[in-house]
Amino acid sequence: MKGTRNVVLLSIAALVLILFVWGCNGCNSIKAADQNVKKQWSNVETNYQRRTDLYNAVVKTIEGSANFEKSLLKDVVEARAKLGSVTVNVDDQASMDKFLQNQGQMRTAFSNLMGYVENYPEIKTTKAFQDFQAQIEGTENRINVARQDFNKSVEAFNLKIVKFPTSVLAGMIGAKEKAFYKADPGSEKAPDVNFDGIK
Repeated sequence: MKGTRNVVLLSIAALVLILFVWGCNGCNSIKAADQNVKKQWSNVETNYQRRTDLYNAVVKTIEGSANFEKSLLKDVVEARAKLGSVTVNVDDQASMDKFLQNQGQMRTAFSNLMGYVENYPEIKTTKAFQDFQAQIEGTENRINVARQDFNKSVEAFNLKIVKFPTSVLAGMIGAKEKAFYKADPGSEKAPDVNFDGIK
């Protein structure tokens, strides 16, 4: 009788230990996947920052031109200011949507500005402008790859927390599905920047 009782207690203790280890591993796995999503989003933001830095270099080149109509920079300057006004939380779709909306406004304002630059050949021949031409295509490719990597990490996270039995742990620690990167219609295309006439 006493031996049977000891076996039952040992079995219960072993089961509790197994569940504890499984729970710890599962929680750590969910947390690691969550951190990976945040890291991949940071890579997206880094590449958007690279694009903005390139835009800024061209804006400075344009601002330095004495003959250029300064009022044409207004939309770009305002759009650039909005880029820093949103803090993105990968768990909050609204903040991501606002970030992407601001990026779209910046891209549109900059494309419009480049249309005006066509009338200023002295700007298009500067080294800064030519450097921009060489770098913008690669930057758009980097942005695209970073967004794809982000979506892969979101997919991995979401699959992890919806599959049983990890879904039980996810519910206990409050882990929820994350939103995928959703591009605006047409935003998969690089900004329509015309460099005709650059030698």
